[in-house]
Amino acid sequence: MKLWKGVLARIGGTTTLLGLVSLSALAQDTKVVPFTFMDELIPAPPCLTMRNAWEGGGMPCTALTHQQWLQDLTHWRSERQIRVGYDGDRYALPAFKWTQSSFIQPQMMVHDRYFYDPVQHKYTVDRYLDDVEKRYGGIDSVLVWATYPNMGIDDRNQQDMVRSMPGGVEGVKQMVADFHRRGVKVLFPMMMWDQGTRDPLKRWPDAVAELMKELDADGINGDTQDGVPLAFTLAADKSGHPLVFEPEVGVSDEAVAWNVMSWGYYKFQFVPSVDRHRWLETRHMVHVSDRWNKNHTDNIQFAFFNGEGWESWENIWGIWNGITPADAEATRRVAAIERAYAPFLVSPEWEPLYPTHRYGVFASRWPQGNRTLWTLVNRNDYDIDGRQITVPYKSGLRYFDLYHGVELKPEIEGESAVLSFATETHGYGAILSTDEAPDANTQKFFKTMKDMTAKPLSSFSHEWQMTSQAVVEIPATKPASSVPDGMIRIDGANYLFKVEGVEIEGSNDVGVDVQYAWENSPRRFHEHEIQIKPFFIDKYPVTNQEFKKFLDATNYHPKDELNFLKGWNGRTYPEGAAKKPVTWVSIEDAREYAKWAGKRLPHEWEWQYAAQGKDDRPYPWGNCDWLVLPMPGGPSTCASQLGGSETYAPLPDKGRTLASASDVDSHPKGASPFGVMDMVGNVWQWTDEYVDEHTRAAILRGGSHYQPQGSVWYFPQAYKNDQHGKLLLMAPSYDRSGAVGFRCVKDAE
Repeated sequence: MKLWKGVLARIGGTTTLLGLVSLSALAQDTKVVPFTFMDELIPAPPCLTMRNAWEGGGMPCTALTHQQWLQDLTHWRSERQIRVGYDGDRYALPAFKWTQSSFIQPQMMVHDRYFYDPVQHKYTVDRYLDDVEKRYGGIDSVLVWATYPNMGIDDRNQQDMVRSMPGGVEGVKQMVADFHRRGVKVLFPMMMWDQGTRDPLKRWPDAVAELMKELDADGINGDTQDGVPLAFTLAADKSGHPLVFEPEVGVSDEAVAWNVMSWGYYKFQFVPSVDRHRWLETRHMVHVSDRWNKNHTDNIQFAFFNGEGWESWENIWGIWNGITPADAEATRRVAAIERAYAPFLVSPEWEPLYPTHRYGVFASRWPQGNRTLWTLVNRNDYDIDGRQITVPYKSGLRYFDLYHGVELKPEIEGESAVLSFATETHGYGAILSTDEAPDANTQKFFKTMKDMTAKPLSSFSHEWQMTSQAVVEIPATKPASSVPDGMIRIDGANYLFKVEGVEIEGSNDVGVDVQYAWENSPRRFHEHEIQIKPFFIDKYPVTNQEFKKFLDATNYHPKDELNFLKGWNGRTYPEGAAKKPVTWVSIEDAREYAKWAGKRLPHEWEWQYAAQGKDDRPYPWGNCDWLVLPMPGGPSTCASQLGGSETYAPLPDKGRTLASASDVDSHPKGASPFGVMDMVGNVWQWTDEYVDEHTRAAILRGGSHYQPQGSVWYFPQAYKNDQHGKLLLMAPSYDRSGAVGFRCVKDAE
């Protein structure tokens, strides 16, 4: 604050942010490093950026410009470490050494069918790891994601979601052990925005430390956090189970001391930039993240240039953005080199943008004793072959092209050696200088790389492939000729089915939401004319009383009983809850009930037609939004038209603890045009299930009374007739919710 006051005084109290930034930079006697820690990349010398003649032409790069730029960076690092009181001792602790070679880390959704088999009811860690190893060379750590976007469907907080996974804490602990058996470290996320669900009744740092210790997890990813506060590190240390912390969106220079990993959201330029945090502490591991991009060349090249890793994230909230064959092969090759020579890539003598001969080929130099590694990337749209780099020479030094697994014959020019080799379009290179003869392991690595790179990257496809979905069949019931008890007949009709998926992320990209049978891809917006056959639908959602009849008649016990009928006393519902909709039942539980009752779950368009009819009304009861309450002295509203405390649907429950749903017959004014009741705002209702190679998801209709507050990231409501929710499915224990119930339909003659 004193610095800012001094600056303002010197310039008469008026300035601009740019002026403050410039003056601060001058005060630190540095010219190229960004001012704030949110500026993740340090720009290259201007001479490396080509300028056209009409732009005034470029300036030549010389040995002097490179040295001045490098000296400026080095000075900034030294001064910055002094200014923040930097202490890098944490990087030397044995418990955290693994981070310095954790180059490939996917964010893995627990809903991925390669990770959990819903048919066999078991974790399939080996299948998941075998798949990523086959496709792109394997992973070093994994971020196991069990929370968003499902969190907020009820009052389970972020840790409750983990505890809801199959087998509970013991099952998850064994899953973590399965990853460890394969040499993969395990992180879980934490969301400090999760302030609207169940209160953990203790400090979040302590709650996080305790659960991770129970699970024997290795680290935490701080979702949306610009640095995980030191309190979390101290709590984990105090628990006797130290954790690695990895913030998502940046980290301050000071916090690099205890956040030993982070993500990098880069703005990619033609000339590679230097990662600020990696430069400040070369042992700091950054994972470049660019989830929605379908071409990851920039990610992989910037990571290789900076000696860091990338977030090989493919299952994005249930949307499959698979790595292309070309990117997968590039990842395999780059990761193989990084893993084999990881000790070089933490060298405090790292020299980024080491001079090269060819425009568009950029190198980093990584010295280690008498040996030196260079990592190179070709940013050009064409191949480069021939003289590429000049390096120091002395008698006895040998030079190896690690990428191609061959020894190079240098051209000796005094105390320098000129090395010639090939780097293909958007390709990679790695050179090792050493005075040691390759041992057996090194020779084996050379052979591996020679075989791996025999085919050029250009021979692998960059074409991105969409993943198709299919709806899970709902078998027809035995047709009924008369109206069954408790049901309403819906006559057949031509119906313009129009609906929008309410997802928080994904925009209108292909792959978002679901793919109906008449569509050729998943997408968010849907419209199609359907011939609806006549059917009967339950007037009300299935109640606790009705579900107990099913239990008593069948002695039904699901294979996965965790969270089954949570809130009941054994197999008896609470007193006074007979007419409340049954919840904490999975889609599998609901199907078993329907089968017993001679019914089935509704297709989504059947549910919507029963709620909407043919007049496009936004709500089952008409056009009124029951959430809009009248203002004193204001104009009449839909809510005021009903009079008293009566509403079309339950008023939202915005507390941190999930309250009970209303009785299904509490809001008779909320009837649909056909007289179907309690369709919106009490509990979500199961309908169709969609599946692709990696993800299952169920379409929920009607929304619920529960609205956790304080964050936009909770599971969004979809109250209108032309909206639906998409709930990612993993296993019954995880899928069951206190805000999800169901109603049934029966086919009509």
